[in-house]
Amino acid sequence: MESVLPPAFVERMHALLGAEADAFFAALERSPALGLRVNPLKLRPERFERITPWALEPVPWALFGFRVAESARPGKHPYHAAGLYYLQEPSAMAVVEALDVRPGLQVLDLAAAPGGKATQIAGYLNGEGLLVANEVESSRIKPLGENLERWGARNAVITNETPERLADHFGACFDRVLLDAPCSGEGMFRKNPGARDEWSVEHVAGCAARQSRILDQAARLVAPDGLLVYSTCTFAPEENEQRIATFLAEHPQWSLIEIPKRHGFAAARPEWAGDLATPELTRAVRLWPHRVAGEGHFIALLHNGVRSERSERSLLPSAGFDRDESRHQKRGGRRGDRVVDPGAAARTAWQTFERESLTTSFPTERLSVHNDQVYLMPALLPDLSGLRVVRSGLWLGTAKPGRFEPSHALALALLPDEARHTISLTLDEAERYLRGETFANNGPDGWVLIGVDGWPLGWGRRVGGVVKNFYPKGLRWM
Repeated sequence: MESVLPPAFVERMHALLGAEADAFFAALERSPALGLRVNPLKLRPERFERITPWALEPVPWALFGFRVAESARPGKHPYHAAGLYYLQEPSAMAVVEALDVRPGLQVLDLAAAPGGKATQIAGYLNGEGLLVANEVESSRIKPLGENLERWGARNAVITNETPERLADHFGACFDRVLLDAPCSGEGMFRKNPGARDEWSVEHVAGCAARQSRILDQAARLVAPDGLLVYSTCTFAPEENEQRIATFLAEHPQWSLIEIPKRHGFAAARPEWAGDLATPELTRAVRLWPHRVAGEGHFIALLHNGVRSERSERSLLPSAGFDRDESRHQKRGGRRGDRVVDPGAAARTAWQTFERESLTTSFPTERLSVHNDQVYLMPALLPDLSGLRVVRSGLWLGTAKPGRFEPSHALALALLPDEARHTISLTLDEAERYLRGETFANNGPDGWVLIGVDGWPLGWGRRVGGVVKNFYPKGLRWM
């Protein structure tokens, strides 16, 4: 049976929107907008437009965003497996655009799964600075890691922590913090009809209380003069204007920064904030499905007006990774007067692979070893001791007896000319590779970077003219 809108929701939206309500409800019955965002770590939008098989319409508020026709199936294309783009509905792209991310900044995505906004942040960082992508729900960590891996992010740390523990650990040290808050999901009623069945007035109230607690912790993580974006995909004033009005009343050093009202964006509604209403709330925006080609969103850009010296726990360029390695591996013992480094063999295996298989090199001082797994740590390395860390940096691969086995993450972080031995497949051949098939190919034995139209998809190992498939089994197309 087709899901219907909850009567209490319909009644409330009629009261809020008045004459606009009919257009709003009509929009909720139309098909959702389909969008994708091009990966600037791999190619420019102009080049993607030349190779894409679909008609594209630029999203006016997102530099790398495009709408695609409903009939397109971009998630079932090898270009998606190569990380050339991320599937994201157009309104969601506006959130990170408001955050003003630039290379070299330290950015925290506090509720990052499944990774859409985290990948967008990584694209704007362009390999410089640091992205900490946090997710409190353990069940949502896997898709977050897979999406950042496919994106080719080299400077990301993934944590599985509560906002309170992160705030206690880091303090006010991030230039930018994104809180895409868990919400009642009213803005997804069109995209995800199941959200209609889960909605209730009580659920909205519960989300609002939770958002207030998380927002307070998010503010503790923002450096003086830093920015915090609070966003939801819901229409409820309790989760939007009322949350921001309450926060501003309790944190007088914070203020709202104006988000331009272009492309159909509407100002937030101060009158919906009740007793705490202030004209300043009009600086936030609402994206309504009857005004923009996208789903419902609320976005507020907050500025930490505290002007003081940066937190003592600010993230500094690391001169080395000995401290991190002492967390990740057994401490070196002594043999006579010589210190034994338990990661030395893994580093040597990596360096042999790097020399034989890559045309690029990674800084040796940023290598870290954990259980024979070699990582490239971010240049800005925070103290992570005591936190639940899922991934710190780029996983390069694993040292095994007599060889080094490169990771899938490394394959997707490489550009086409960064491997010595490559095989570029056609689209049909790439689909067979993604299903796990082996294939014949003459050439020297050893590791080969497999790509589609030149863009890396994963690894193969060539032996005697046959390429064994190393595409991860859990990702293979069925």
